[in-house]
Amino acid sequence: MPRRKKSSVLIEILDEQEYLAINLDRIKFICEKILDDFAIQSGKLGVILVDNDTIQQYNRDFLQHDYPTDVISFPIVDRRHEGHLEAEILACTQIALDRAGEFGWSPEDELMLYIVHGTLHLVGFDDTASEIKTEMQQKEREYLAQLGITVPKWNLDDWE
Repeated sequence: MPRRKKSSVLIEILDEQEYLAINLDRIKFICEKILDDFAIQSGKLGVILVDNDTIQQYNRDFLQHDYPTDVISFPIVDRRHEGHLEAEILACTQIALDRAGEFGWSPEDELMLYIVHGTLHLVGFDDTASEIKTEMQQKEREYLAQLGITVPKWNLDDWE
C-alpha cells in the first residue's frame, strides 16, 4: 500500500497563560499525529493556551455561553475532503488545574485530553450522541496512550 504524504500543516502554539508549565513539543506532536492520521496534508492549526477569563470571552462571543469551558475548536477553512484544514483550538489551563485532581491525574495530562479532544472535533469526530461519543472517547484514549498517558479508571462520560 502506498504511503500517503506526511502532513505539512503549520502548527502554531501560543501560550498566553501563566498557570501551568506546558511541554509545547507534546502538543505539536499529538496534533500532527491526528492530522496526519486523518489525511490532513495542508493548512494551519493554531493552539492557544488560555486562562478562564479568555476562554469565557470566546465562549460568550462565539458560542453565546457565558462561562469558561475546557476547550473550544474553531474550524476556519474546512476542506477536509481535499486534505486541507485551517483551524484554532483554545484550551484552558486553569480548568485543567482545577479538574485534574477530580480525575486523579496531572494537570498536564488533563490539558492534553483537551487538546486531543479539540483536534478530534476538527477532523470530524462528534460527541453529541452516545454511539458516536463512545467512538470519540476511544480515539482519545488511543492518542493519549501515544503520549504515554493512561486515562484514569473513571468514566469519560463524567468529562464534558
